[in-house]
Amino acid sequence: MTLAANRIVAGQGVMAWKVADPSATWPGVAAVLLGLAFGLPARWAQLRLCGAVLGLVGVLWLLIQGAPALLDQAGEYARVSPAMGFWFLSAIFSLLMVDALLAMAPGPLARGGLLAVVLGAMGAVLWSGLLSDLSILKEYSARSDAFYREFLRHMGLAFGSLGAAAVIGFPIGILSHRRAGLRAAILPILSFLQTVPSLAMFGLMIPLLGWVGHTVPGAQAIGIAGIGFAPAFLALVLYSLLPVVGNTVAGLASAPPAAVEAARGMGMTPQQRLLRVELPLGLPIILTGLRIVLVQNIGLAVIAGLIGGGGFGTFVFQGLNQTATDLILLGALPTVILALASAIVMDILVELTRPTAKETA
Repeated sequence: MTLAANRIVAGQGVMAWKVADPSATWPGVAAVLLGLAFGLPARWAQLRLCGAVLGLVGVLWLLIQGAPALLDQAGEYARVSPAMGFWFLSAIFSLLMVDALLAMAPGPLARGGLLAVVLGAMGAVLWSGLLSDLSILKEYSARSDAFYREFLRHMGLAFGSLGAAAVIGFPIGILSHRRAGLRAAILPILSFLQTVPSLAMFGLMIPLLGWVGHTVPGAQAIGIAGIGFAPAFLALVLYSLLPVVGNTVAGLASAPPAAVEAARGMGMTPQQRLLRVELPLGLPIILTGLRIVLVQNIGLAVIAGLIGGGGFGTFVFQGLNQTATDLILLGALPTVILALASAIVMDILVELTRPTAKETA
């Protein structure tokens, strides 16, 4: 752990067992050592998973015991943060856990249950107040109302832009699948939009929507302006169109020609073939495109804070301006967790919708 005189200055590294009661810290040290002993050399995935979980619990235990002990010996404005050792050990045990789960290859429902357990455990630890002495949670405590407001704004940017891109992109993808000329014209344009750097894209939206807000009657009344939610939302929608349209085209094209011909032979109309044959068979690929968009937009929405769009990027850029690392983490860590959880959920949906060999026969 690191102990700093206040939230801005750099801290000094301190070992948890040197400041806390040894009888309280030795279980954590033992759990970390046992986790490394069981996890690193283990051939069996189950044993590696147990070692990883044990090690993570041990690292967390040391943090819980060490933070209050450090603050008891420090000044009123002192801050305690996890040091590099915490992040290094957490990364090792997390990689061991991922490696074990990949070897065990649990089914989609089991992965969903595991995700719920992990998120529930994290929420329980945070809700209990056991880590309330950490600097990042003190930052949260001072900004709890703003945190929930920016969380909703971040979700609105990420999921709202995904929904808007789906509404726009699905029809374009269906038409592009049926008309090669349209496909040849639209996909290069969307590919070009994808290559524009994110900061440049957000910057281009400022004068464009600023002009719309000042020129179009009623535009400002519905929130269209050069600064704020609207330019960030539009930029994310533009970034989202290529994966949505491209994967819709690829998904519809993945339907076996024999299945399409059989549907045509049964007298199905083009709309019936689309809804009953092509879409069900292409749904996993289409959902994969939505997964790409969702994870991408959760990350890119951080940049919205730079142009007044809100979201977790607000804390990231405030922290950069104030050289407050914990404020940066208050915006960055929820973004990472949200992106990982969304990716896992979307992977589960893709696997559940993938047709079996019997269904495609």
